[in-house]
Amino acid sequence: MNYEQLFRLDNRTAVVIGAGSGIGQSVAKGLAAHGAFVVCADVKPELAEITAREIGEHAEVRAVDVTQTESVKALFQSVAAERGSVDIAVATPAINVRKQLLDYTDEDFDRVIAVNLKGTLAVLREAGQIMAAQGRGSIIVFSSIRSLVVEPGQGVYAATKSGMVQMVRALAAELGQKGVRVNAVAPGVVDTPLTRPIKDKPDWYNAYADRNALKRWASSDEMAGAVIFLASDAASYVTGTVLFVDGGWTAVDGRFTPPL
Repeated sequence: MNYEQLFRLDNRTAVVIGAGSGIGQSVAKGLAAHGAFVVCADVKPELAEITAREIGEHAEVRAVDVTQTESVKALFQSVAAERGSVDIAVATPAINVRKQLLDYTDEDFDRVIAVNLKGTLAVLREAGQIMAAQGRGSIIVFSSIRSLVVEPGQGVYAATKSGMVQMVRALAAELGQKGVRVNAVAPGVVDTPLTRPIKDKPDWYNAYADRNALKRWASSDEMAGAVIFLASDAASYVTGTVLFVDGGWTAVDGRFTPPL
């Protein structure tokens, strides 16, 4: 065992969906820093281009819309054909419509489901088929602390994050003997462009910071380490699990009711 190489990802191709900003951008940079060639995919390819440019020669850009099955399929098939394999697949996109359940419309529900559950299924299926055929691979999707705990206004979002975990566990069981590992990362509160509306409300922002053991929000860069671990040989016996990167949120009791 060469322990110095446990976290290296040299000669591996990683597809990061959501690489244009926030957690996806940090993950793409982290994987590249450990030797992977990174395909920076995003529904806004002009943002993914910025990420790829910062990485350099070991990155390229693709457009993808996780709500469109054919788009996801085309992404993974083209990468496999051109690069020879898809060794790592990471999916970060998710949306949340913050409303109490009695106020939720069918349109709100469909919108959240389309990205968080249907989109995740598309990634799991298309990446999983390629990895099963090649006999190796690591798939990592981003769930949330909301897969375990919930608050007013997060019911549907939380349901999708729990559903993602169950799909991860199922696929891990289905593809384990084919050499494919499937895991989820569950962040707590992360300072990203998507959470900026909360940051603009100091009481809400500070209440979330006080809610976890570290008494602060995470940066998107603090999510990269978990993905590098799960993608690498250091996690060769880790599959079907959820890695919480939440600053101790799920270890601390209490609840804040946000101003909906």
